[in-house]
Amino acid sequence: MAQIELNAKERQALKARAHGLEPVVLLGAQGLTPAVMREIDRALAAHELIKVRVPGDERALRDAMFARIADELNAARVQAIGKLVVLYRPLPEDDGSNTKSAPAAAGRRRSPPAPAAGQRATGARTQAAVRGRLFAWRRATLAAALVEPQ
Repeated sequence: MAQIELNAKERQALKARAHGLEPVVLLGAQGLTPAVMREIDRALAAHELIKVRVPGDERALRDAMFARIADELNAARVQAIGKLVVLYRPLPEDDGSNTKSAPAAAGRRRSPPAPAAGQRATGARTQAAVRGRLFAWRRATLAAALVEPQ
């Protein structure tokens, strides 16, 4: 298999997405074993964009290892900084025959439903309401202090 080629805009967008990621796979002293390759493959299948940390101080060996991973797993090397490499492999297209939800859809968060009429809001809505009442109280207290002579 060959590496996926990315243009500059795709690479830049993927770098931005990968910025906050932590390394998913850490290679040990034994290096790039078949078990590690399976784990990287599994992580790419689940997440599509991952970081891998590789030990070793020899830059040429690390670059060869990064290239081997990308070639064997049909992934793109988005970025390599020191001992970290960012790998990207698009998730396979879903043909609709699979009844399970896609891994990307499982990670999406939905906003909580709005409270029904007569129910109390929670979380940030409650905090905003409390803050609003507090500022209104402060304004009223300040206005009363300015009007009343002491």
